[in-house]
Amino acid sequence: MKRAPMTRKGSERLRAELERLKTVERPRVIHAIAEARAHGDLKENAEYHAAREQQGFIEGRINELEAALSFAEIIDVARLNAAPRIVFGACVQLEDADSGVTITYQIVGDLEADIKAGLISVSSPFARSLIGKSVGDSVDFNAPAGPRCFDIVGVRYE
Repeated sequence: MKRAPMTRKGSERLRAELERLKTVERPRVIHAIAEARAHGDLKENAEYHAAREQQGFIEGRINELEAALSFAEIIDVARLNAAPRIVFGACVQLEDADSGVTITYQIVGDLEADIKAGLISVSSPFARSLIGKSVGDSVDFNAPAGPRCFDIVGVRYE
């Protein structure tokens, strides 16, 4: 299996989620299953079936996180310092050429990506268009809403 890149912060967030699933969510669901089982007939027991379904989701997520963390290549972004060039882990400050609005994204691994938190996946088309560029460069990107142009105004590694 290919070793996927992951930032140190991202691996810490995923390890915390894994710990929460194992120590809080798993015991809670096991207790809910036992409680629903005590109500009797399991064929028509909606609480039992819902708890079992939830247990399946939790176990699946635990397996996914364990596999991802075991095969991840943890990269300490603070040590990279490839500025002004953009590589994995860079926090990129962009200015929309049309509106002048400034946005910041960090390029992270696939599993830790969260667009609402400003974390974009290294394998996304937008991140791929940024990789290798430097401060002062412009990036043309075909977004779903139409073509967009961004100017790179800052790159930092933290």
